[in-house]
Amino acid sequence: MGNKSIEEIIRRAMEAGQFDNLPGKGKPLNLEDNPYEDPAWRMAHHVLRSGGFTLPWIETLREIETGLQEARLALRRVWVWRETSLSEGKDLQWVEAEWQRAVGVFQKQITSLNKRIQSYNLEVPNERFQRSLLNAEGELEKIILQTK
Repeated sequence: MGNKSIEEIIRRAMEAGQFDNLPGKGKPLNLEDNPYEDPAWRMAHHVLRSGGFTLPWIETLREIETGLQEARLALRRVWVWRETSLSEGKDLQWVEAEWQRAVGVFQKQITSLNKRIQSYNLEVPNERFQRSLLNAEGELEKIILQTK
């Protein structure tokens, strides 16, 4: 497997659509029953889950993933705009300047997300929940390759 993290392997499989036709897709998971849960706390946990409460580090991970998806989508849109503008013969210097501006914004977003990931990794109860840092150049290459 080399240096690939489990998250990267899963992310690539998701992007390739390997999880699209799994049995039970679109149906809610029943996560109510936890055989290891202390019976004295079962009702309290049920009330918290029913109220939409979750552990802070899980919410942080959701925010990180949402931020990453939004950053990718914004950069992908600019890449498509760039390609269209160049094919229409718009000023190369202006188009490239706008693209570089968008890349700069994306890199700042990745830097910010990496800071959040570092904090998140300190919050999780076990290292198996930690998330790898993002590589801005690798993310950029993926976006360009996906839109070609």
